[in-house]
Amino acid sequence: MATRKLTIRLPEEDIDFAKNYAAAHGMTMTELIDRYLKSLQTRHKGPLADEIVRFSGIIPADIDGRREY
Repeated sequence: MATRKLTIRLPEEDIDFAKNYAAAHGMTMTELIDRYLKSLQTRHKGPLADEIVRFSGIIPADIDGRREY
């Protein structure tokens, strides 16, 4: 995979947090950002299927699906 360098500007406290988080989890900053972007890609695969949209909202919000199962 080809890579490119990217410069971004973030608040210092965000950069410090990211560096500490990456180090604590044995990652580089590049790996941390790459993993996060990949997680966004897998979560957003496009519009929901019509069947899913039709079923949205059928179950009341106050129902605990795990408990009911």
